[in-house]
Amino acid sequence: MSDAATIAAHLAAVRARIAAAARAAGRDPDAVALVAVSKTQPEAAVAAAIAAGQHLFGENRVQEAEAKFRALKERTPDLRLHLIGPLQTNKAGDAIAIFDAIETVDRPRLAAALAREMERQGRRPPCFIEVNTGAEPQKAGVLPEAADAFIAECRGPLGLPVVGLMCIPPEHEEPAPHFALLREIGRRNELAALSMGMSADFEIAIRFGATLVRVGTAVFGPRRAQS
Repeated sequence: MSDAATIAAHLAAVRARIAAAARAAGRDPDAVALVAVSKTQPEAAVAAAIAAGQHLFGENRVQEAEAKFRALKERTPDLRLHLIGPLQTNKAGDAIAIFDAIETVDRPRLAAALAREMERQGRRPPCFIEVNTGAEPQKAGVLPEAADAFIAECRGPLGLPVVGLMCIPPEHEEPAPHFALLREIGRRNELAALSMGMSADFEIAIRFGATLVRVGTAVFGPRRAQS
């Protein structure tokens, strides 16, 4: 198969797995959205996914997203782009300009910068609070015990449009307890959107209530090396 045909086949397979996992959990398959993680992938691969009907993508870096998606968005107006990687405070304005959701709000300075840019630009993409469920020192995200207060600050004084939570479980741990923890934080804060689960574990995440799953290698194949 050509690269485009391979990507289309992979997308169909992932969508079928999402639907099966949702049904097994007694959920509507339409309640789970696929975020195709296109970081490091060339524009041609993204175009192939778009041709196969995928219009929701996740990128890690503001600069890469700007370079790759400006033209694609012009050609496909309903394309939606989520920021799923760490965001530097000085890139907040660029992120608000290009992304349709910010999934990695994780600290007060960043939240304040996003709030200022939303006011300045008149654009309010929905935000997810990233929770470091494994309390990993090298990983971004608010600690679970600080999540409630941070969510309240973002919603209250800062007025951010917080709609949900996001997490990345530790690589070598069973993901289910981390997904259960994120679900519980969402429940007590009345946040229905849960972005959790990647290529290796998205079916488990769906069982625990994921509404968005971020899938890269299962769609595009191995990640390309970054220059």
